[in-house]
This record gives sequence, structure tokens and C-alpha cells, in this order.
Amino acid sequence: MAPVDELRRRCLALPESCERISHGEPAWFVREKKSFARFADHHHDDGRLAFWCPAPPGAQEELVRAEPDRFFRPPYVGRHGWLGVRLDVDVDWAEVDRIIRDAYRVVAPRSLATLVGG
Repeated sequence: MAPVDELRRRCLALPESCERISHGEPAWFVREKKSFARFADHHHDDGRLAFWCPAPPGAQEELVRAEPDRFFRPPYVGRHGWLGVRLDVDVDWAEVDRIIRDAYRVVAPRSLATLVGG
């Protein structure tokens, strides 16, 4: 399965999530409002196949410092704590699933966030 399709499957499995194109790429939203993941196919020719998502406080810094070959601070939204996750490396999909669920919980209303397990 292509990385975007695997990402899509995981994002759309979350409560009241939907997909639409944002800035020319697939993005996933809670209740069609708040984005919790954005696909990034070589954004501005940066050489990365990745996705960006909001991260819990401190997670971006910790992951980028620990594994800079897999995680990065994305342009524009990185200063707001978003995390870049590479999909053009050896992907640990169980870890990606946890990251997506964390991102969802960051932006989802409490009533939906509590429905998503770790």
C-alpha cells in the first residue's frame, strides 16, 4: 500500500474525521474544521515524502532531537509545535498510528478525544 493510502486509512478510522485537499495535498480534519494531519509530497522540493501533524507539548523537540533522520520541524507550522514525520524511510506504522492519534487528541473536542485510545 502506498504511504498516502496507509496514512489515509489510519486518519479516516478516527471519529468524525474527513479528508480534503489543503494546499494541494490531502489533509485530514476533525469535524471538517481542525486539521490533525497533512500529507507532504516533497513540499517545495524539500526531498521528503512525509506528513505534518500537531504534537503534544514537548514532543516535537524530543523526537527531532532523538531521530532527526525520521522527524523534522516542518516549515510554517513547526513554530506552533507541529511535527514532520518522514514516510520515505523505514516506517514504523505502529508508531505513526500513535503519532496520528496524539495529533487527533491535540485538536479534537474532548468528547471525541476521549474516544481515541493510545
